Amino acid sequence: MSNQPLVQLRDLEKAYYLGDEEILVLKNIELDVSAGEFISIMGTSGSGKSTLMNIIGFLDNATRGTYRLKGQDVSDLSDDDEAHIRNREIGFVYQNFNLLPRCDAYENVALPLFYREDSGNNHAQIMHALDIVGLADRAKHRPNEMSGGQRQRVAIARALVSDPSILLADEPTGALDTRTSVDIMNLFARLHGDGCTVIVVTHEQEVAERTERIIHIRDGRIEDGAYR
Repeated sequence: MSNQPLVQLRDLEKAYYLGDEEILVLKNIELDVSAGEFISIMGTSGSGKSTLMNIIGFLDNATRGTYRLKGQDVSDLSDDDEAHIRNREIGFVYQNFNLLPRCDAYENVALPLFYREDSGNNHAQIMHALDIVGLADRAKHRPNEMSGGQRQRVAIARALVSDPSILLADEPTGALDTRTSVDIMNLFARLHGDGCTVIVVTHEQEVAERTERIIHIRDGRIEDGAYR
C-alpha cells in the first residue's frame, strides 16, 4: 500500500439546520483509507454511517473539515468537478440494486460510461465487468429475469465498469437471503484480493466480520477502526 492514504478525512463535520439550530450528524471525523483496503463502516440506523459514505462518494459535502482523495483537497471543488471525479473514481453498489427495469444487464452496466467524455465503443469493457461477476452469459437478461443475487452482481459490475479507485457498497446484502449474502461478500473479498479498495456500509456484524477492518460509528463519531 502507498504511504499516502487514498482517502484522508480530517476534523470532518456534517451539520443540518432547523431554523437557527445546528444538528451535527458527523462530528470530528478522522479517517484514513489506504488503497487496496477492505473495510466496513458499521453502525445502527441514524449513526451517521450513510452520511459518511455519501461524503466519501461525493454525493454530499461536509460542513467543515478536509477531505483529500489521492492527496488532492476536494473540499472546495465545483459541482462539475465533483461529478467528474465521482464518475471516474467511485463505484456505487446499493441495497436495492437501482437497476433500470427496462434495460438488460449489458445496458445497465454500460450506464456509467454514457457520462464520460471518452465514451465510445466500450463493448469489451462492459463484457469484462460482467465476466468478473460471473454473468457474461446473462448480458441480455433484464432484472426481472434474474434472482436477487444476480441483480446485485449486475450492480457490482456496473460499479466496476469505470475501473474506479473505490467501491462503495451501502448495505449490499440487505435485500438478500443469508446464502446469497455470503456469495456477494465472497465476491467483494475476491475483488479486494485483486487489489480493489472496498468500503462496505452495514449494520450487520456478520457482514462486517468479512472485512479486514471495521470502523464503528456511533452518534456521528468514529469510536474505533483497528485492523482485525
